Amino acid sequence: MNTNRTTTVTCPNCGRGNRIPVAAEGRPVCGHCKQPLPWIVDAGDDDFADVADNATQPVVVDLWATWCGPCRMVSPALEHVARDLAGRIKLVKVDVDKTPRLSQRFEVQAVPTLLVLDQGETVARQAGAAPADVLRSWVEQAIAGRHTTAGG
Repeated sequence: MNTNRTTTVTCPNCGRGNRIPVAAEGRPVCGHCKQPLPWIVDAGDDDFADVADNATQPVVVDLWATWCGPCRMVSPALEHVARDLAGRIKLVKVDVDKTPRLSQRFEVQAVPTLLVLDQGETVARQAGAAPADVLRSWVEQAIAGRHTTAGG
């Protein structure tokens, strides 16, 4: 896969579209108003290391499948969390049916499986869907304690 890919994100502050790379250092900001942008990207077996493991900020990984009803429910909630925590996290979506190596690496037994990674290390893990407010609390707790605990 090409890690020079970009994705287009609409700034929640000013409404302008911004092209941002799927793999880069730092945190994306709006080219117009300079506010942090939600960083929501897809990754697979071939580009996960560049997109997620090498990220300089905490990464929330959504391991999902197209046939999974709870996955379709949690996806908008996670995107809401990514918008709320713009500049603090990166959301990486991984289709487990297309990523056998990642499914094996993270020992996916059920979908959705959610992870918080810090420099490629899992600091929190949760299986199943939850509402946006619960997911936000889980993510905030994980990133607040990521340097002191590996539990979750």
